[in-house]
Amino acid sequence: MIQSTGTTTLAFKWRDGVIIATDRRATMDTMISSKTISKQHKISDHIAMTIAGGVGDSQHMVKVLQAESGIFFFKNGYEISVGGVSTLLANILNQTKFYPEYTFPIIAGVDGSGPHVYSVDPAGGCEQDDFISVGSGSPYVYGVMEDRYKSTELTREEALDLAVRALCSALKRDAATGNGIDVVAITAKEYYKWPDKEVTKLASKYGVNF
Repeated sequence: MIQSTGTTTLAFKWRDGVIIATDRRATMDTMISSKTISKQHKISDHIAMTIAGGVGDSQHMVKVLQAESGIFFFKNGYEISVGGVSTLLANILNQTKFYPEYTFPIIAGVDGSGPHVYSVDPAGGCEQDDFISVGSGSPYVYGVMEDRYKSTELTREEALDLAVRALCSALKRDAATGNGIDVVAITAKEYYKWPDKEVTKLASKYGVNF
């Protein structure tokens, strides 16, 4: 049996970079198989990947991209671009589409040309947008984002509030989403994860308690 995740992942651009938000619940059919799974992974100092789909396939792709990113830096002396990571992942998944890696990642980060958010599907399709959500809770997230996300020129506080608000909409309605929210901000200067205490306090504002 493939261990797959009903999940909610989100990434969007803001004034100084990108915000990534994910829940912590992994499911196998109707069973909650994990309440503490990490669904966002650091690929380089300024790029992250969220995971959805098969846990094993997704974690394997994270390790491959981390290794390839390190090799690129070693050979060239500078970090690979967000688009470069996304294209590499898309090419790998396209080559395995008949025996697919069952993963639905988001690649988000900041490089010399600014912030970028990409989604990649198991057949190697790659799309860029200002905001992207993946997983069983994504319809609820998109409802909030379409209504509230008017510009990429959000402040840090506005971006955090929107990320938590959008994830809370999924936690309220999607049974496969839950057990907490992880939020990360990536800028040209930092890779910052908000403390659980701060995220939990903000989630309670929207009627979600962990």
